[in-house]
Amino acid sequence: MTDSNLPQGRDSLTDDLLWRGLIQDSTGLDELRALLDGGSATFYVGFDPTAPSLHVGNLMQVVMARRLQLAGHRPLLLVGGATGQIGDPKESAERTLNPPEVIEGWVRRIHDQLAPFVSYEGENAAQLVNNLDWTGEMSVVEFLRDVGKHFPVNKMLAREVVKARLETGISYTEFSYQLLQANDFFELHRRHGCQLQYGGSDQWGNITAGVDYIRRRGAGPVEAFTTPLVTKSDGTKFGKSETGAVWLDPEMTSPYAFYQFWLNADDRDVTRYLRYFSFRSRQELEELEKATAERPQARLAQRALAEELTTLVHGEREMAQAVAASQALFGRGALDELSPETLRAALTEAGLVHLDELPDVAGLLKESGLVPSMKEARRVIAEGGAYVNNTRISEVDAAVSPADLLHGRYLVLRRGKRSFAGVELRK
Repeated sequence: MTDSNLPQGRDSLTDDLLWRGLIQDSTGLDELRALLDGGSATFYVGFDPTAPSLHVGNLMQVVMARRLQLAGHRPLLLVGGATGQIGDPKESAERTLNPPEVIEGWVRRIHDQLAPFVSYEGENAAQLVNNLDWTGEMSVVEFLRDVGKHFPVNKMLAREVVKARLETGISYTEFSYQLLQANDFFELHRRHGCQLQYGGSDQWGNITAGVDYIRRRGAGPVEAFTTPLVTKSDGTKFGKSETGAVWLDPEMTSPYAFYQFWLNADDRDVTRYLRYFSFRSRQELEELEKATAERPQARLAQRALAEELTTLVHGEREMAQAVAASQALFGRGALDELSPETLRAALTEAGLVHLDELPDVAGLLKESGLVPSMKEARRVIAEGGAYVNNTRISEVDAAVSPADLLHGRYLVLRRGKRSFAGVELRK
């Protein structure tokens, strides 16, 4: 698996990752450079099934796996059927443990979700692995003798998240999570020749525990690095929209909402996000950053980011529908060319009102929340600021008919150029 957008000539893979700001911590930059730039290496990254889907907070690690495979390295994508039943300690409180059968279902879903991002063919074919395969068969005695013996408690207590929980209390279950993750690295090294692990910077303690454990078992050498945690300049949490978490599963976050999340990226963040997530070359990104700085109102960087990531996660067709919906809702495209799924997703994001019958246009404007009163609705119509399905309404007592409904059930209402809402007629 190769890609023409990977750094050629001047920049090595390591140089490109550093330029993008994708390496925060490492076991040694010289050693990491020798591994990444010196031929094909086997690496792993883990995902615990804490929900039915991955979310955009996981996207950094998913994209990194694709980036490393495109450079010739071999991915092992681990879904934690075992560690997902334990839970990495949080600073705030003990995790609620999910039933094993629920976690098993989530493991299957996340396995399927990871599949489109990497290639399972060729010399560096990716492989999906589950740590329950080796952890589940260990007895308690085996775990304590073969794994626990190599972990000094004083080092485990020094971990920041553990120290933060000592006053409020931490269970032995969560305290032992570090041992399970370290053993994953050892088993993947033993079974698959894995030489490298990476993860988010909040995983640095767990990751280095694995490196140290492999050394104590007389194996290795192995290397590791972390990526930075993705943040927002305005202080809000990355990966959240007004309607909640942004998931990779299209049933949980529609492709349109996913597209809008990136399109609405803050100007202060978007060039950083492009470096993190885009597969465009350094030259392309620098040119785009320059053009964005010269014409910020055009939102060139946001559009490029939204289109690339929506295509990567949901495919060309869904990306094209998301773009078409963004244009059509503001009168720059044909609403009737949007699929029912895309139209409903877009209207849900804007605010979708469900009605049993259709009032006149003034009543629709009021029911949708675009105006506070019937008086204001009639004023907006009289002044030419009301639209139904992108058609300007000029009569204050104008009505709509079933023939006006898109896909037999939807209406798109707009007040002025930018405020719009949706109506769905219940059947």
